[in-house]
Amino acid sequence: MNFWEGIDNELLGKNYTCGYCGCYVGSEKGYEGIYRTSPEKEVEISIYVCPSCGNPTYFDKDNRQYPMSKAGNDVLHINNKDVENLYEEARNSFSVNAFTSVALCCRKLLMNVAVHLGAEENKTFIFYVEWLDKKNYILPNSKKWVNQIRKIGNEATHEICIVSEDDAKKTLIFTEMLLKIVYEFPAMAE
Repeated sequence: MNFWEGIDNELLGKNYTCGYCGCYVGSEKGYEGIYRTSPEKEVEISIYVCPSCGNPTYFDKDNRQYPMSKAGNDVLHINNKDVENLYEEARNSFSVNAFTSVALCCRKLLMNVAVHLGAEENKTFIFYVEWLDKKNYILPNSKKWVNQIRKIGNEATHEICIVSEDDAKKTLIFTEMLLKIVYEFPAMAE
């Protein structure tokens, strides 16, 4: 079903991962426009319509995609809504280039996971990281990447800085792995 009016069905085909449904698609349907960078120079911009979900994806003059696809993967068997919602919030923040928000969500997520697993509430952030470590939720060879979540999250919280896309992606991937260790892998073994 096509609910877009005046859609151009003959655009140059473009493959991309849809930021809405997560499908890798190829589309030739959408809208083209011209962006004037100066009186002498024009750049094509475009909006492609996802053939899977029907939502629009904008490609700017530098071919950057909006919304970007979510970083990270789904984590199965998270049995706490706050933890699940924070992880999705972090992934959604990444898709709209809110990289500092990703780091802040992942930092808060570590605290929520610890409390959900039995740690006492209203403690410091480092208390929760140490609690997860003492209870063996942080594997010996994963302490370095949990420390990266802590470090990047602390910088976002306590310093005047903007988190880079690379640091946000790294933080999100490390958080995903921790969630898989805590929730997904144990449920698969049952």
